[in-house]
Amino acid sequence: MFQNILIPTDGSELSDKALEAGAEFAKAMGASVVAITVIEPYSYSNLSEYRPESIDQYDARVKEMAQERLEMAREVVERKDVKCQVLAYKSFSPSEAIVQAASENNCDLIFMASHGRQGLAAVLLGSETQKVLTQSKIPVMVYR
Repeated sequence: MFQNILIPTDGSELSDKALEAGAEFAKAMGASVVAITVIEPYSYSNLSEYRPESIDQYDARVKEMAQERLEMAREVVERKDVKCQVLAYKSFSPSEAIVQAASENNCDLIFMASHGRQGLAAVLLGSETQKVLTQSKIPVMVYR
C-alpha cells in the first residue's frame, strides 16, 4: 500500500518513539523511509542583539546537530532492515519543509509524532503536526 514513508524527527523523545514506530510500520508495509530533520536558519531580524556566536558558528552547530540526529535516525530504521534516506532541510517553517520534502521525494505517507515541543513553546509556536495535517496532500499518520 505505502512504498515511501517520510518520517520527520526533531530529536525530542516523542519524535524518537515515532521514528521507531514508523520504521516498524515501514517494515510491515515493505516500504522505504525518508527521514528528515528541519534546521532553523539564523535569525537576522535581531542582529542588533548580542549574539554569543557568529552566523558561521551557528550554521556549523545546527548542521552538526542535524547530522547527528539523522545518523541516529538512519541507524534506527536500518536496524529494522528498512532502506533509509536521510535529509536536512533549512526552513523557518518545519511544516512547510516536511510537506515539500514529501512531495520532492515521492512519499506516499507522512508518519510523525503528535507533537515535539512541549509546554509554552508548543502553545506559542503552534503544532507543526497540525499544520502538516492541514497542508499535506498525502495521508499523514500521527503517532501518540
